[in-house]
Amino acid sequence: MLGRVAFLLTILASLRGADLQIRVVEGEGAAYALGSRATRGITVEVTNETGKPVDGVAVNFQLPGDGATGAFSNNTKTEIVTTGPDGRASVWGMQWNRTAGSFEVRITATKGESRAGTVCSQSLTAGLKHTSGHAHGSHKWLWIALAVAGGAGAAVAIGGRAGNSSSAASAVSATTIGAPTIAIGPQR
Repeated sequence: MLGRVAFLLTILASLRGADLQIRVVEGEGAAYALGSRATRGITVEVTNETGKPVDGVAVNFQLPGDGATGAFSNNTKTEIVTTGPDGRASVWGMQWNRTAGSFEVRITATKGESRAGTVCSQSLTAGLKHTSGHAHGSHKWLWIALAVAGGAGAAVAIGGRAGNSSSAASAVSATTIGAPTIAIGPQR
């Protein structure tokens, strides 16, 4: 936490009148499995003092030098991306190392004399089996449940058209598939 505060104070001290603002849009709090590759990344939005997106801003993403960290797709700890007309810049595909722990990606936006900075907290965890692009997880189980429920509903409707409640019950039992299983990543 002290590292984050010191970094932000350094950025604030260098800004004096800067008109850029930067916020993390995607990636804050993401947790990844040790040694995995980020399938989602970090996206920031750079705006001016009135909240309008700023095009052509150089955004520097910097991973920690040691501990829980990784490398960008260019095999370095730093990657620079230029914002588009929407004011956004993204990095993804980072290859994480095998050291568990929390870390912060330092992010600095620069255009002319204007600067802004922030950090994005992430973590590497031994207990994860796959990469998580969201801090709150995925909606895959919701989609699976909806598909199973939809199939069961269709079977009841077909059985109901036959005019026989026992046909509906047997149609529903015919759709039983057991516990859904989805495997992501290499199987052992």
